[in-house]
Amino acid sequence: MGIFDGLMGNASELKAEDVQKEMEEIITSNEVVKHAYKVIRDTFIFTNKRLILVDKQGMTGKKTEYLSIPYKSITNFSIETAGTFDLDAELKIWISGNSIPIQKKFNKATNIYAVQRVLAENILSS
Repeated sequence: MGIFDGLMGNASELKAEDVQKEMEEIITSNEVVKHAYKVIRDTFIFTNKRLILVDKQGMTGKKTEYLSIPYKSITNFSIETAGTFDLDAELKIWISGNSIPIQKKFNKATNIYAVQRVLAENILSS
């Protein structure tokens, strides 16, 4: 991820195997990381069971919040692809009980269709 993308809050894709190892204490024994994206210090992780949002807090980033969202709690989602002049793709996810969606921006290099596919496969199978 370039410094400009980091400052703008755009996400870049991480290797699922690396995230699987890093999240060893958080994920269950039969849970597999499918995709992961990093936005500055925070991480957006799709497993075969749930969506995990990792929020690094404070100046040092030692304090961390792990928000676990079962796919069955996701009521709907949308993607907006990057355009010629708008270089960002965007993902919005609505969670039952919340009227405001979770929003993440992805740089143009990230395949937003792959993100959508992971969500759709997991939501439709739950």
